[in-house]
Amino acid sequence: MPPAKAPKPAKPESRLAMVRRARRINRELAEVFPYAHPELDFRNPFELLVATVLSAQTTDLRVNQTTPALFAKYPTPEDLAAAVPEEVEELIRPTGFFRAKTKSIMGLAAALRDDFGGEVPGRLEDLVKLPGVGRKTAFVVLGNAFGVPGITVDTHFMRLVRRWRWTESDDPVKIEAEVATIFPKSEWTMLSHRVIFHGRRICHARKPACGACPITHLCPSYGEGETDPEKARKLLKYEMGGFPGQRLDPPPGYPGRPAPPLGASDG
Repeated sequence: MPPAKAPKPAKPESRLAMVRRARRINRELAEVFPYAHPELDFRNPFELLVATVLSAQTTDLRVNQTTPALFAKYPTPEDLAAAVPEEVEELIRPTGFFRAKTKSIMGLAAALRDDFGGEVPGRLEDLVKLPGVGRKTAFVVLGNAFGVPGITVDTHFMRLVRRWRWTESDDPVKIEAEVATIFPKSEWTMLSHRVIFHGRRICHARKPACGACPITHLCPSYGEGETDPEKARKLLKYEMGGFPGQRLDPPPGYPGRPAPPLGASDG
């Protein structure tokens, strides 16, 4: 009896097929998360810029619980630039790395006061010159405060686009450039929100909820996480799992519960 033939290796996905799959993922995520939005509370570009800098290495929730007191005391760049550093440190202590963050936000406030007339600039090349502001922070501000399209490559975005085989790179700038070639510019900002929402709620870093994921039919990494539907549902976070979201003041249309203020129980 002749030996059984080995199965043919799967044919590598073509560039065209990957682009079509990627765009379909974006369309289907738009149906799952029609309310996707930036998860930092802000009322103007200055507040969004400061909140985004503070969000490094902590949660948006902790930033949102911290910034009301900060902005009540220092509502403008001029106010923050003239602050006593130790007082700022105490206010932002819950976000971690508070000494370095104080230096950054006071430095950017001084730069806004001295170089931009107290206004947050609406250009990438100006924003990245500010202390503590890199491309990721700049694109958050441009996309959500100025309506300028941008791709926000945070840890969630990096993880998911690699799982989806949109890129093999682990360099944020290269990932940004590669993903930009897949989607029209008009989609960049909302694509970022949808991918980050999906990463926070379903496609987690250590234990993705594969069995509760609505786009498994498009995911080449299905099975990396929990595939049992019941067990997977228990892994869902925020409104998908019936818990409060990250914003104390979410936008209209958000289907979940607002997050509690600092020190309050989330019930």
